[in-house]
Amino acid sequence: MPPATISRRTLFQASAVIAGGLASPQIMTRSAEAAVPFSDAMPQRFNRFKLGDFEVTTILDGLRSSDGPYPTFGADQSQDAMGELMRQNFLPETKFVNGFTPTLVNTGSELILFDTGFGEGGRANGQGQLAAAMQASGYSPDQVSIVVLTHLHGDHIGGLMEGGAPAFPNARYAAGQIEYDFWTSDDRKGTPAENNAKLVDAKVKPLVEKTSFINPGDLIVPGITSEAAFGHTPGHLIFRLESAGKQLVLTADTANHYVASLQRPDWNVAFDIDKTQAAETRKRVFDMIATDRLPFIGYHMPFPAVGYVEKLDVGYRFVPVTYQMEL
Repeated sequence: MPPATISRRTLFQASAVIAGGLASPQIMTRSAEAAVPFSDAMPQRFNRFKLGDFEVTTILDGLRSSDGPYPTFGADQSQDAMGELMRQNFLPETKFVNGFTPTLVNTGSELILFDTGFGEGGRANGQGQLAAAMQASGYSPDQVSIVVLTHLHGDHIGGLMEGGAPAFPNARYAAGQIEYDFWTSDDRKGTPAENNAKLVDAKVKPLVEKTSFINPGDLIVPGITSEAAFGHTPGHLIFRLESAGKQLVLTADTANHYVASLQRPDWNVAFDIDKTQAAETRKRVFDMIATDRLPFIGYHMPFPAVGYVEKLDVGYRFVPVTYQMEL
């Protein structure tokens, strides 16, 4: 009698039934046993690259979600115009997220911190992470030798003091003379600027004896030069870094949103004290950056806050870095 023959298809079907029958209960049981709660752990976020002989580290002090971007951005336009701009860029129309990114520059002889984030006053809201992220990056606050303040808004000076003492105990400081004179003037009393002036009194004035007050064109150290970028505040400064033939611009708050401020530089920004001058400064600074094809770090650009801009018919397109700074 010839041996029974089983087709390949029959064998496959039988195997599948057996395997399925045996495996399914185990898979279901294991899935139930392996249920894991979602993690709310957040990384300490920093990004590092070389600029010539300088080492540059951007550090995320925190994020803040807000309604908008209209009318914080584009109050002189219509909400529909802002909504259309957001849609074109794959962004929501009624919410935006703002990041806050101080920058550390190690020149080899100085460790220089540009701006300090919110500090202890922001921690309840998820900001004020500079010190912790700095530690994760391999540095500690007591190693900072110079703190440079681009301007004196609260999200830039809030981290100067910690528990009533200097947060960077071995540092000396640099701030714009025009900026300091504006915020410490009695003329701020009774104006919308009064609350920020009080913060300057609490955070900056205690450090005044260790502070050098600078003007546009002044050097912080060789290779780091201040430049005027007035309008956002009366004494707002940006800084040009140059090392071994490489350049980069720290633009601070010249642009506060990578789409609304850059693609529409003429549109009003609520944070700008002199809105006309701020718009003129945006166009001047980013025209230069686009023409010279320079990388820049923007305090409120999407983390790691480093990129380029391409000139458009109207405004500029933000181009985030990928591997350019690694070469």
